[in-house]
Amino acid sequence: MSDTFPRQYARTQRFTLGAPRDFTVTEQGGCVLFLRSSGSDDPINSLWALDTATGTERVVVDPRELASAVREEIPAAEQARRERVRESAAGITSYAIDATGSNAAFTLGGELFVAEVATGSCALIKNSTGAFDPRLSRDGQLVSFVVDNSVWVAPTDGSEAASPLITEDVADVMWGSAEFVAAEEMRRNRGHWWGPDGQTLVVTRVDVADVGVWYIAAPNDPSAQPRTVRYPAAGTTNAEVKIYVVDAADSSQLEIVWDRVAYPYLVDVTWNDKEPLTLVVQSRDQRSMKILEANADTGETVTTLEVTDPDWVEIVPGTPRRWRDGWLTIQEHGPTRRLLFNGEPLSAPDQWVRSLVDVDESTITYTASVDPTSIDLWSYRDDGTRRCSVDNGITHAERSQSVSVVQHSSMAHAAEVTVATDDNVWIVDSLAATPLVAPEVDFHQTGPLNSHTAVLFPTATPHEPLPVLLDPYGGPHAQRVLRSRNSYLLSQWLADQGFCVVITDGPGTPGRGNGWERMVRGDLAEPVLQAQIDTLDAIANLYPGKVDLSRVGIRGWSFGGYLAALAVIRRPDLFHAAVAGAPVTDWRLYDTHYTERYLGHPDAEPDNYERTSLLRDATNLQRPLMLIHGLADDNVVAAHTLQLSAALLAAGRPHEVLPLSNTTHMTPQEEIAENILLLQVEFLKRHLSVHDVSRNF
Repeated sequence: MSDTFPRQYARTQRFTLGAPRDFTVTEQGGCVLFLRSSGSDDPINSLWALDTATGTERVVVDPRELASAVREEIPAAEQARRERVRESAAGITSYAIDATGSNAAFTLGGELFVAEVATGSCALIKNSTGAFDPRLSRDGQLVSFVVDNSVWVAPTDGSEAASPLITEDVADVMWGSAEFVAAEEMRRNRGHWWGPDGQTLVVTRVDVADVGVWYIAAPNDPSAQPRTVRYPAAGTTNAEVKIYVVDAADSSQLEIVWDRVAYPYLVDVTWNDKEPLTLVVQSRDQRSMKILEANADTGETVTTLEVTDPDWVEIVPGTPRRWRDGWLTIQEHGPTRRLLFNGEPLSAPDQWVRSLVDVDESTITYTASVDPTSIDLWSYRDDGTRRCSVDNGITHAERSQSVSVVQHSSMAHAAEVTVATDDNVWIVDSLAATPLVAPEVDFHQTGPLNSHTAVLFPTATPHEPLPVLLDPYGGPHAQRVLRSRNSYLLSQWLADQGFCVVITDGPGTPGRGNGWERMVRGDLAEPVLQAQIDTLDAIANLYPGKVDLSRVGIRGWSFGGYLAALAVIRRPDLFHAAVAGAPVTDWRLYDTHYTERYLGHPDAEPDNYERTSLLRDATNLQRPLMLIHGLADDNVVAAHTLQLSAALLAAGRPHEVLPLSNTTHMTPQEEIAENILLLQVEFLKRHLSVHDVSRNF
């Protein structure tokens, strides 16, 4: 069978297989660890090491060599973790190291292993069946992990069987794991941390007894019992999160106390060498975030810094961070987001700062955008800032011990990873596939708001005006218009099916000034929809005679699915067909932390929820609409699509529904991922009168 782009796109998991990822610089900087599979068709990651002195790469652990020692089942907690971080690969998908990087811990099939990095020898931790989220003590002597709702500890050499450290025979209490909103929305996917002494842990206790019970059924298998999940929908009760200091020797516990009523969200925990135990907590309305220093002997806490914002305080990767005699934060300051030290700006006023990468006594490394479509690496010293990136593109970095791991992509090339020391620069091999399409993208700023927009036409010159296909995400926390070639592979293939594909980042998307993001406060519908409408007008003027605005389609997934359905329901005069994948249709059914940040608490601001609901407007549908939803989705649950479909049916509005059995918010299954693309194109061609409707894509 000949290869096609949809098949290649699905088989390579969006061209991620074979690419190096998850880098960690060891303490002395002599080694960089990372994950990579053996090729573009191989989903099984191995643990690799690169010697920073020679550039030599070697396999530390190949999970295939351990296959006989592990079961095939993946614990439910690990499956949930992978869903939260959108992990679709297999093998070693995460790992933890000790302070020096001498040992690495990971799970395979619910069994725990600790590998000696220098030799690759692995110890299977006895009595670790069901293990999840291992963490190594700083000295590498002990490993902690979670089984079901309990925290366990074992020696890392495998000499003794693991034993439970904390367990509680209460069904609704879990120790050592992150609750749903922490993992899904706050980037905190862990619930236990080792202290500097190697004998003490900090452990979360999460009580979900008062969180609403939802059921994720498998209608394709009527004999299967529905899966029970505790889902904190907007306006409802969150999990109760406490935190304890626990002695690994005798299991004694001391609760760390703070005002959990005023600050119920635990954002982060750090306990570094020569530093006090530190908590970052956030208020329910997210307008205040505090940094608390805790006394590990008494459990008392004191506030060292409070950050406030009239709309919301953003959780930014890498911060807050101690530096010199104070704190580094990244927050809204004037018209943009800046790097601050004790409240005073360090970054330039034209930079929108995205993350803090690393600090030492003299230098701060961070990422920031001047042009929102590019992300650059910057450094700050007392004499000012300087750009470390070399050209327009997208840069992500890790840095420690004078070793930098920089991943850079641009419109000219896919992501390339370099490891740089004071003396050497090495390129990390990528085994990712070469795509069957090569995107050709025009960048514009469109409409009264100058929304950043990407436009793609078919590779072959069209002979007549083309229908327009809008392909946005459009919502907070995600950008589509970035100067990175692989971001447009699917869009180029869609264009080659006979469309002018248009991608617009409207209000609420990252990378621009403070006011840009805050434009969606109280309304996630009209501002983002209007930006798409304004772009349509602009495209007609930018490409006269090349586009046909009497044939406009729109497609999207998640928030993009919401926007697609919103467009075709509210503006049938402009949008003529839509494909909405996993759409939010009623924001009351989405989680507390995300939804209340933008729409407020539904009891206090009910109008915000009413004006953004698709269910209210279902009677207005006049155009073709395809709804796609995974029935196993525990993030945007299938009830969103099913309730909208029921409202449309009650109003007598025809539409199509494509239910995906055994599929979550991701679509990792190769056949499903491929055929979803084909079916979407068939639907759009059919309703937008695009010639040559076939399955030979």
